Amino acid sequence: MLSGLAVLPFLLKTLFDPYFGQECSYIFKAIKLGIRLQKYKKKNPFYSILDCFLDTVKKQPNKTFLHFEGTSHSYIEVDKQSNKVARALKTHANLKEGDTVALFMGNEPSYAWIWLGLAKLGCATALLNFNIRSKSLLHCFSCCGAKVIIAAAELKEAVEEVLPTLKQQGISVYLLSEECGVEGINPLSEHITQASDTPLSADLRANITSKSPALYIYTSGTTGLPKAALVTQERVWTASFIQAVSGVTSEDVFYINLPLYHSAGFLIGLTGAIERGITVVLRRKFSASQFWEDCRKHNVTVMQYIGETMRYLCNTPMDIEKDHKVRIAIGNGVRSDIWTEFLNRFGDIAVRELYAATEGNIGFINYTSKIGVVGRVNFLHRRMFPYTLIKFDIEKEEPLRNSKGLCIQATKGEAGLLVGKITRRSPFVGYAGNDQQTEKKRLRDVLQKGDLYFNTGDLLRIDEQNFVQFQDRVGDTFRWKGENVATTEVADILTMVDSIEEANVYGVKVEGHEGRIGMAAVKVEEGKEFDGASTFSQVASYLPAYARPRFIRIQMTGTFKMKKVTLVEEGFNPAAVQDPLYFLDPAKKTYVPLTEEIYSSINTREIKL
Repeated sequence: MLSGLAVLPFLLKTLFDPYFGQECSYIFKAIKLGIRLQKYKKKNPFYSILDCFLDTVKKQPNKTFLHFEGTSHSYIEVDKQSNKVARALKTHANLKEGDTVALFMGNEPSYAWIWLGLAKLGCATALLNFNIRSKSLLHCFSCCGAKVIIAAAELKEAVEEVLPTLKQQGISVYLLSEECGVEGINPLSEHITQASDTPLSADLRANITSKSPALYIYTSGTTGLPKAALVTQERVWTASFIQAVSGVTSEDVFYINLPLYHSAGFLIGLTGAIERGITVVLRRKFSASQFWEDCRKHNVTVMQYIGETMRYLCNTPMDIEKDHKVRIAIGNGVRSDIWTEFLNRFGDIAVRELYAATEGNIGFINYTSKIGVVGRVNFLHRRMFPYTLIKFDIEKEEPLRNSKGLCIQATKGEAGLLVGKITRRSPFVGYAGNDQQTEKKRLRDVLQKGDLYFNTGDLLRIDEQNFVQFQDRVGDTFRWKGENVATTEVADILTMVDSIEEANVYGVKVEGHEGRIGMAAVKVEEGKEFDGASTFSQVASYLPAYARPRFIRIQMTGTFKMKKVTLVEEGFNPAAVQDPLYFLDPAKKTYVPLTEEIYSSINTREIKL
């Protein structure tokens, strides 16, 4: 009797929880998907996402797989095209099981069939960001151990820039064009056209297992250049299940306008679509003005977003707001106010906000209708993938520890550093060719001596209703325009400028924008003056647009190594900062003095960032 009374408050709380049904539905789906994955892993040979694609080709060969710029490609067409790619590369590049190939191209249908062709040969694919150049491009290429690079025709100049080094390293370079007059760059398109489209033997990939590398996806490191996160065959499956967990069915039409070199576009979007057997509407890049027109034209029912794209949609002129069939939106990084406005304007769309990292071992997804959260604590998730939030010293940029040397757990409602326990079920595979950076993400002696956790580098909080909210990123990275920026990489580029002796790079918040925009505090060499034009030339040559510092602060007083926390707090307001401030002006191709007028125009969004 007493024991029954003891559990009564818990039962009442559960029964009157408005999200109880949604939680049960999520847990049921997660269990079913977990059982499926175990079944695939036990199969011999391993049942991969490629096998899933091939089965879908048999079931629905004529169903449209990809819509792109007015053309459609069925599942069988994509399959045959991938056969031609595989045969061409097997013959001319001598590719075999276990090799790694780097893919350097933008969003287009051939991205899908080249990857599938490589998978049919048992090769792993490294997805290179098409914005990177020079030193970053070479770094990203070399750290994954690839011996072949395949580039889009429009990226020929970027490849030519690093061609001498690639030649020196014995790398085979292929361009997706009919011809190329540059020695050392081999045109590939004609070889693909002439190749047979007959199926390839599964024996070519007979040794692939759940632990085999499938992809390398690049993420900005806490220090230095981008790191190649190793994505195993098993990890491809778990990421592809996000669509299923979000409620996507085989009847849906999925809209991808995020870059395929990222996990969101490739894993959640493309492989998720294969897992569901659905149609994908693929776009080169996001366009707010064309978004709803595309959705109406192709009967899109599921969209992807990042915080910025959701805001851009809310900023578009009023139109036939709810004349569309979109019912689910999957993404991350949207602010609560934009989320609310989006729903008010565009209707009852289930927003599945998620939190995850490509290389991480812990993630969340908001399976409820609660606005402003990335997920909820539930017993199954926490048991399968143990995690905790620990107290973090913002100024020292390290976890707080007690007298026993162990970390201190954050209390309910308090922001804490998210760490995921590294176990057999939730491993941290690490970064290709970078043991040092892999080790830096491991955190030891967290709750007891000898334990091992993955350090996400992110602050989250869990509220009284067990909802999980993202708070901020810590350490030496920030996020802008949906991309991670490594501060030390930017600082290294800045110190190559003749007049700059030292640089301290960080992200600052801008009213009405998601994430943080790049800013640098620099020390100018004695006897020299800051050169805005040469600094612009340097960052424009070596950094993609999203990583270029938009603001520069010339530190004139005190020690240069001012705490980054203070620099971040002071921001870029010329009325509050005594040091000279400069603003990157793309039209003038230089850094110009940051005036009150420019500052005001940024805040009123007259100047677009």
